[in-house]
Amino acid sequence: MSTATAVRRYRDEAVPDHVLERCLRAASWAPSGGNGQPWRFVVLDSPELRALVTTAAQRTWEVMKDFYRLPDITDGAADPKSRTLRTMAEHMRIGGGAPALVLFCVQPQRGTTELQQGGSIFPAVQNFLLAARAQGLGAAITLWQDACSAELREAVGIPDGWKIATLLTVGWPRGHHHQVRRKPLAEVAAQDRWDRPWTPSELGSSVSSAPSPQS
Repeated sequence: MSTATAVRRYRDEAVPDHVLERCLRAASWAPSGGNGQPWRFVVLDSPELRALVTTAAQRTWEVMKDFYRLPDITDGAADPKSRTLRTMAEHMRIGGGAPALVLFCVQPQRGTTELQQGGSIFPAVQNFLLAARAQGLGAAITLWQDACSAELREAVGIPDGWKIATLLTVGWPRGHHHQVRRKPLAEVAAQDRWDRPWTPSELGSSVSSAPSPQS
């Protein structure tokens, strides 16, 4: 988990079906509301679908550049922001040319809010991401499907009433996995009150770090 960063640059190497199957199976083990498992994972392989995703990705990049007023990318710049922007630009330029693409769809359950619906699909996404990382793969969550939603729904045959949650790009990293960068726990975890950082007791720390008798 601590090295499952978003990976957007991939080697030109296919992801074998048996490797992808482990990720899909892990996704299917995720919890969902009432164990309804209201999901569908669609692997996008056809050239037509990949071309559709590529166009959407490139369109998304142009919108992002305008909305966030992103600076022009200088190839030789080595600062972290420039490297990140170059990686993002390459990711969206290649788009559907990533080694593997997986669409995650969810069927809303009656009486649930959109946030609650997410609780029945994004645990499956996370399971997929962790299974990918465990096998040495890299992956990234995208929202490119928003730029081609109608065409994608028709081409894939997604039934009315189902929603597209996200699209993942997957492949063997061009480079190494890195440690995630996150805020200190004291800034994101609280106890009883919003402004009271959670701090473990010494007894709690020693108990939680001790191995269980069965391990």
